[in-house]
Formats: sequence, structure tokens, C-alpha cells
Amino acid sequence: MMAQHKIAVLVGSLRKDSFNLKMAKALIKLSPDSLTLEIVEIGGLPLYNQDLDDNPPGAWAEFRQSIKKFDAVLFVTPEYNRSVPGVLKNAIDVGSRPYGQSVWDGKPGAVMSVSLGGIGGFGANHHLRQSMVFLNVPVMQQPEAYIGNAANLFNEEGDLTSDSTREHAAKFMRAFAAWVAANTPGGRR
Repeated sequence: MMAQHKIAVLVGSLRKDSFNLKMAKALIKLSPDSLTLEIVEIGGLPLYNQDLDDNPPGAWAEFRQSIKKFDAVLFVTPEYNRSVPGVLKNAIDVGSRPYGQSVWDGKPGAVMSVSLGGIGGFGANHHLRQSMVFLNVPVMQQPEAYIGNAANLFNEEGDLTSDSTREHAAKFMRAFAAWVAANTPGGRR
């Protein structure tokens, strides 16, 4: 029997018709059977403030408990000003605190950046990877996933219409499944 791994999907855009949300949903459909993906909402998290660590807002506690239940994390993010959107950075900060109690520690991860521009969110992708090093999240290195020209990839129903992008996304998810299996604490199950 194949090991089943639960994957938290964090989408760095709050926009209702976000290309990143559309891509996250496409990745869920393209995912191998060994992975169960679930989008975790991050838009309602109050901004991180260390002064609140002793009596955290309920949304923080719920988010932290939720992430603990997952084996790995997949980030799907746009690029804002050559970096990670504030809402995603806030979710990472909330999950990483209080110091020494990070919910991210040791969870394998992957990053896909999706943007309107031709360079596919390269800056956000690499800024996010930089944060993951500190948080001890082993991030899949290959295949890289910088998805550009996102406005041309989906139909009005939000389905991925580009065959080459769909093939790359499926390859990315197969590699991520192998990455999760190899890097989940305890090794292969």
C-alpha cells in the first residue's frame, strides 16, 4: 500500500479570481494518489505581533494546529515588488512563533510562483526559499516552477488550458510526491 501524505497548500494571493488559486486547484487535480492536498486559508490571520504570543488570537492558534496536522507544505505565490506577498509572509511568521515552536520545522516543502509577467515570480520564489532555510523546511530544488504569463493559461472556468504548463505542473507534482516521501520525518513510510 502506498503511503499517503497530507499536504498544506498556502496560496499567497487573496484575490477571488487569483491565478495562483487557480494554479493551486490545478495542482490538486494533477497530484499523484500518494498526496492529499488541502488549501489552508491565510487571509484572516491577524498580523503577527510578538506581544500577543502569551495570549495569541484564536485564528493564530487554529492556524498553528491546522499546519501541525500536515506532513508537508506547498506554497503557490505571486510576486509583489520582487518578493513574497505580505499575507503569505504573515502566515509564515505566525506559524514560526513562539520561538522554538515553529509548525514548519522539518516539513518538506515546494514553491511554485505564478505571475502575469514573463519571469514567473522568480523574486518571490527565491525570497520564500530563503525564509524556508531558516525555518528548517527542506524545499524541493528541481524541477523549479516559475509560471509566467498566467493570464493566458486558464479558461473562464479556471481550468488550466496550456498543455505544456499542465505537463510541467504534473511533473512538478510527481517530483514533489517523491520529495515528500524521501524527506518526511522518519524517512519513507
